[in-house]
Amino acid sequence: MEPQAPDRRDKGMETLRCPAAFPVLALALVLPAAAAGFDAGRRPVPSMHPRLLGTLDELRELAKQRPEAYGRVKAVCDEKDVPDHQRLISLALVSAIEDDAGLARAAIGIVNACVDNGVRRGHVPFGHDLALGGFVFDLCHRHWTVAEREAFVAHLNATAEANEDYGASVFHNGWWGYKNWGLGVAAYATFHENEKARAILATIERDYLARAAPALQLAGAGGGWAEGYYIHYFLYEWLLFCEVARRSEGLDYHAPAPEFYRKRAVASMFEMYPGIGDYNSRRPVPMGDGGLVFGGDRDKALAARRILVNRHRDDPDHQAVHAYNEQTPRCSVGVNAYKDFLWRDASVPVGDLGDFRLSHHSTGAGHIHARSDWSDEATYFFFKASDRFTSHQHLDAGHFLIHHRGELAGDGGHYDAFGSAHDVNYHLRTIAHNTILVRDPDETWPAIRGGEVTGNDGGQHHAFPHHNGAVDDPRQWLEQRRLYDLADILDFTDEGTYLHVAADLTRAYAAGKLERFTRQIVYLRPSTFVIFDRIIAVDPAFQKSWVLHTMAEPVRSGEYLVVTHGEGRLFLQALLPEKSEIRIHSGDDLYRYDGSHFPSSRDTGPVPKARLHILPAEPAREHRFLNVLHATGAGVDKIDAAVLHLDENHANVTVNGRRVAFALDGAPSVSIETR
Repeated sequence: MEPQAPDRRDKGMETLRCPAAFPVLALALVLPAAAAGFDAGRRPVPSMHPRLLGTLDELRELAKQRPEAYGRVKAVCDEKDVPDHQRLISLALVSAIEDDAGLARAAIGIVNACVDNGVRRGHVPFGHDLALGGFVFDLCHRHWTVAEREAFVAHLNATAEANEDYGASVFHNGWWGYKNWGLGVAAYATFHENEKARAILATIERDYLARAAPALQLAGAGGGWAEGYYIHYFLYEWLLFCEVARRSEGLDYHAPAPEFYRKRAVASMFEMYPGIGDYNSRRPVPMGDGGLVFGGDRDKALAARRILVNRHRDDPDHQAVHAYNEQTPRCSVGVNAYKDFLWRDASVPVGDLGDFRLSHHSTGAGHIHARSDWSDEATYFFFKASDRFTSHQHLDAGHFLIHHRGELAGDGGHYDAFGSAHDVNYHLRTIAHNTILVRDPDETWPAIRGGEVTGNDGGQHHAFPHHNGAVDDPRQWLEQRRLYDLADILDFTDEGTYLHVAADLTRAYAAGKLERFTRQIVYLRPSTFVIFDRIIAVDPAFQKSWVLHTMAEPVRSGEYLVVTHGEGRLFLQALLPEKSEIRIHSGDDLYRYDGSHFPSSRDTGPVPKARLHILPAEPAREHRFLNVLHATGAGVDKIDAAVLHLDENHANVTVNGRRVAFALDGAPSVSIETR
């Protein structure tokens, strides 16, 4: 949805009144009976090889056009200890382009060994095995013996049959990255030699149109993905299959889900922290499980954006993404050179990134991203108010991140193992995120991810039928919407000098605990955040806690708590409640709560070193929290304090010469002085 326009403008003030919610897509929109444009260009699959990534003439021409990248692909063929993915594609490409039988036989030998190891089933990347074998089958086709081809075809068909029921949830990465891309690539590779190839492709096509494309429209509208970080983990492989289907048969897998594919490249760009880091790569922001340290996902995200930019090269938004991509023109991992060779197209017009918009709303995922500018020193803000779809999500509605020359307000805990004691009692729970806790001492949680939940953190519920909190498809989600529809973005307005977001997060908590929880955040560019929360508990005895995770331990400096991390600094000024207690948990106390200790079994990357709680000094059914955060460079020692004035109807905050007035009651609204 587009940002909501202000309802009125009055003498330098803008009053933003938040509607009840953004409307949810109608069932007819997310469950189309047919997908216009999907097969409008369908044509017979050609019999010649290679065909999946282009004809032999096209690949040889590409080698002439991109000699530097192709030279690096050739170098990979001579390296030892290269992972099979990069080794096989590099060997196969060079063998085809240079008609090198030795390289072809080396690649075929690796595929044969995989076939000899037998069929893999379930939550293992059997799809990768099949796709890689398919590319080798296609690129090195004339160097296979008849017996080897027959063995690979039999292996493909047996794997497809053995995993027929695997990866049922189209919201989970298994459908996309573990299964169907591999089945599809291998089926196209063996199309004219495999009597079951058509049936395999038809099954993928039917399931995609009936369930997967609607899932992209529902949870992926705006280009984000509710599962979070795992979009970087699987999307490149799926887009690779889409390219194979387009080249081989003229099918457009993007057409049935335009709200995802047309906006994904821009969303991906916004999902990266500012700055270029390890091995000239950009780090994705943490969203749910994973993504804290450098890995191949960064090159996957870059390659996925390139594929989308190449498809939409005449679109100004994609040209801006191309300008962003060109700031990191080579993959960060050397053996990924083939991704530069295939997908970095320098002929795409370069857009003006400096004038590109500074915020993005992925409406399906409930994610909002904003920046102060497009420099690598920019202030960055991420906010999430997601509904529930699948297992890699956390109980974190209302969570936010702030980055300025490094992470300042971060995402707590380690993904040390799926369902570990630390995972289910801390890492994925609300206590590990920057939102609100409301503690009912009698509340309990069921098993999550199969792990035993013993800690009562006062956080959001996990009242889902499946221990992963996963749902199979959009139809099931809509039928059981009362369980999975947890949060609403009420307003997203970006006026340039400021951004306002408001969200209703009440339903993310147990029904018997909260009557209301709304959060409003005003981001005053370049680096100031005013956060206003209103919480009404069912029982005034339920203790409320405003939580912030900081990448270093805060220190007191006058009326501020100050966090310094790397080259950045964060000043926190707590204005409401007027009487409150601040507690800081760090060191051995960081993962302690509710009388128990939930330490991580391993270090998975940089995580917050402190957890800060602001607690009202007196119990009440309703509490309001108002906090102001300033992000600066580490050399800034003093800032101007925000001033709070309460009148009968508003909490008025004056900060940096600007006034922000939040309504104390009624629907969330805010007035912002623009003079």
